[in-house]
Amino acid sequence: MTIRVLLADDQALLRGTFRLLIDAQPDMEVVAEASNGREAAQLARAERADIVVMDIRMPEVDGIEATRLIGEDEDMAGVKVLVLTTFEEDELVVEALRAGASGFLGKGIEPAQLLDALRLVAAGEALLSPTATKGLIARVLAHPSPGGLVDPRRLATLTPREREVMTLVATGLSNDQIAERLFVTPVTAKTHANRAMTKLGARDRAQLVVIAYETGLVQAGEPRV
Repeated sequence: MTIRVLLADDQALLRGTFRLLIDAQPDMEVVAEASNGREAAQLARAERADIVVMDIRMPEVDGIEATRLIGEDEDMAGVKVLVLTTFEEDELVVEALRAGASGFLGKGIEPAQLLDALRLVAAGEALLSPTATKGLIARVLAHPSPGGLVDPRRLATLTPREREVMTLVATGLSNDQIAERLFVTPVTAKTHANRAMTKLGARDRAQLVVIAYETGLVQAGEPRV
């Protein structure tokens, strides 16, 4: 399957560089480019993109609002958003995650890391950055947004194993790592994570991480379990 990528950034040079890199891969292609968030949301629908590589700071409509527009459109339920950011934009990154982004990358990312990230997100994994620390995101997520994503009481709908897997997902572990930790198969770990997402209404694993912090299931600065 070819991964269909939409590039959304107001810098034409950056879009062109990413296009050359992505189009050179046998398993992915750039289907469109957008210079602002409004174009990104429209083109994501029109071109049936699998992943939108989204800059946060863009004119007219920024990347956060564009991510929210994509996330709220039922016709784009399968579209993933990968946010591009700088270290100065940590709080904006969290807003993007709350809006439905599947993860984020620093703008100084190496070419191979970008390609790996696209494949990872296309496979349904969360990406909380190979260059920025999860601890920093955890500290910001420890201050819930008004209303939060999920009422903490809804965690009661999870089985003990689902809560355990959700906690491990929130600490940054992959399905393979969770499987090794719990002595189960990766498929079983993924199944528990997917069930937790379904029960809590999480769009993907990244949003499951946000919910884990906003409901207090995982605390900022908490050591790996």
